[in-house]
Amino acid sequence: MSMNTMVFDVETVPDLDGGRRIYDLDGLSDKDAANALFNIRRQETGNEFLRLHMHRIVAISVVVRTPEFVKVWSLGDEDADEKELIERFFNGIDRYTPNLVSWNGSGFDLPVLHYRGLAHAVVARRYWETGGEDNSFKFNNYINRFHERHLDLMDVLALYNPRAFAPLDQIATLLGFPGKMGMSGGKVFDEFTQGNIRGIRDYCETDVLNTWLVYLRFQVMRGHLSPEGCEEEMQLLRDYLAAEDKPHFNDFLQAWGR
Repeated sequence: MSMNTMVFDVETVPDLDGGRRIYDLDGLSDKDAANALFNIRRQETGNEFLRLHMHRIVAISVVVRTPEFVKVWSLGDEDADEKELIERFFNGIDRYTPNLVSWNGSGFDLPVLHYRGLAHAVVARRYWETGGEDNSFKFNNYINRFHERHLDLMDVLALYNPRAFAPLDQIATLLGFPGKMGMSGGKVFDEFTQGNIRGIRDYCETDVLNTWLVYLRFQVMRGHLSPEGCEEEMQLLRDYLAAEDKPHFNDFLQAWGR
């Protein structure tokens, strides 16, 4: 691997403070405010999935592959606030200009990062570069859907056709990878209200691991990685996860070994 690659995924909960301001819900408890937001959304669309600017980021996890190593972690400490998580994400881009890889990053993670970064006045100079300061970004930047500094695997594999979109856990499972483990996006708010930030971060890390493995298979498919090279990358990851010896990594390895 000659380039720095960063696979990323965010986990979110309803932004109750923002919701109180937008919908005049002052005085409601967190639980009642959340229910009000879900009810408003259900009336609008028939489901409870809030508009992207109404989400609050509680975890950002990454797989980073440099020429030297592969590593998986969640940004910041468990008590880091939302602004710090977003700053760490964009600072990493400023410093290393990695190729970003996601599953539905164009449709969810990045727009959420845009709105929340805007709310916290986060500076993300390199990320927004489109050629004004660095000419090489004119033809390959993070913002353009068809450029490769950000590769949204879900978007590309569906050929940008929403009817062909697929859930990450099902594609990962289809390819023989672990897929969904321990939690789902729908349970994150419940876990958050119980204070289980670590569980959310661990779950987010298994999501980026699945995305990384699907990406490796995609790299083989488009001829950027040989089947042997893909096996070497997977073995490198197995060795790393085993050496880290964390319970959720061990669970991931066990599910992968089946």
